[in-house]
Amino acid sequence: MKSFQLSFLAILLMFVHVFAQPKAEDSYTLLKPDRVFDGQQMHTGWWVLVKGNHIEAVGKPTSVNAPASSKIIDLKGTTLMPGMIEGHSHLFLHPYNETSWNDQVLTESRAERTARAVMHAKATLLAGFTTVRDLGTEGAGYDDVGLKTAIEKGIIPGPRMLVATRAIVATGSYGPKALVNEADILKGAEEADGVDGITHAVRSQIGHGADVVKIYVDYRWGLNESAEPTFTLDELKTAVDVAHSSGRTVAVHSGTTEGMRRAILAGVNTIEHGDGGTPELFAMMKEKGIALCPTISATEAIATYHGWKKGIDPDPAGVKQKHYIFTEALKAGVTICMGGDVGVFTHGDNAREMLLMVEYGMKPIDVLRSATSVNAGVFGLKELGNIKNGYLADLVAVTGDPTEDIKAVKLVKLVMKDGVIYTN
Repeated sequence: MKSFQLSFLAILLMFVHVFAQPKAEDSYTLLKPDRVFDGQQMHTGWWVLVKGNHIEAVGKPTSVNAPASSKIIDLKGTTLMPGMIEGHSHLFLHPYNETSWNDQVLTESRAERTARAVMHAKATLLAGFTTVRDLGTEGAGYDDVGLKTAIEKGIIPGPRMLVATRAIVATGSYGPKALVNEADILKGAEEADGVDGITHAVRSQIGHGADVVKIYVDYRWGLNESAEPTFTLDELKTAVDVAHSSGRTVAVHSGTTEGMRRAILAGVNTIEHGDGGTPELFAMMKEKGIALCPTISATEAIATYHGWKKGIDPDPAGVKQKHYIFTEALKAGVTICMGGDVGVFTHGDNAREMLLMVEYGMKPIDVLRSATSVNAGVFGLKELGNIKNGYLADLVAVTGDPTEDIKAVKLVKLVMKDGVIYTN
């Protein structure tokens, strides 16, 4: 028996020795671009060493000690940046000039919408956006949770996902709507009413996998389809308290001044769109540390779908208002998230928002920060958005210098997510 035990122990030790050998995830990759934007500043001549799925070292070549076995990737002519973070996405939607929002929700099968979302996720990743905050499936239930899981398991390529599942609306305020009032129509978000009702909706969505709670604090449900507030201040405060107690953030759709005021007083984390913003409200947001995700691209895209020809026709009222609120938010020092409401326009064209942010008056380097370190900070992504020792190896190389010409962010040469290269 003793002899058997010794033999078994020897086999066990051999087994442990074999499987303790360095694996693929322990390999080194040395990236040699012309410059590195680390999430804060631009540095010329820096290199980045990746070990497995983390950043091992970053800095001048003399300070980066790469093992002889390192795979070397020469990125001459490029800027290496943190993987960009899309702040407002809808992977289950596609451009409204292809199919209207109503028809997508009512006539496209869940299988079709999921198939589209898979392709949208891949396009987003290859465009250099290694993380997305996806703010509602718009009638596709909790399928974003399944999509996120499929990406995490490596079944399909795609970005890291923060998901909001169904999003929350006040009863009667959201679409699609039918002329036959008795018809049971699938809604684009979960309806809730009262303090108890919104508490249940928040907890239910969290239970189904929501990383962030999305609430529509106003919508086009007023007379003549004018935008008006939906939830009361007490309802919003309750929803925020419940979400925050679980460690989740709250993002709110808002296009009215009163809706924004209630959201700010309730203590939400981000305001999406913000078209009702005023200098007074932006001062309140700055004081309370609430960020704005302006979604300029969605506003301009919808205007073009209605016939506007940019640069030829006068700016429509919605575009003029977006210029105004973006300018006032910048003046007030409000934290600006980069997020375009992609899905209203084409997935993979996420950087379109960054170009417009510069066009609307933001400095290119601030736009880069917004799409990396700022979004990471606002969304609670502690190991992302910066190129620092120990951070996750989510990186993108673009041709040129985006601080000199922001259009360089569209010239993606390499994408690395979690240490894995997806395009080169």
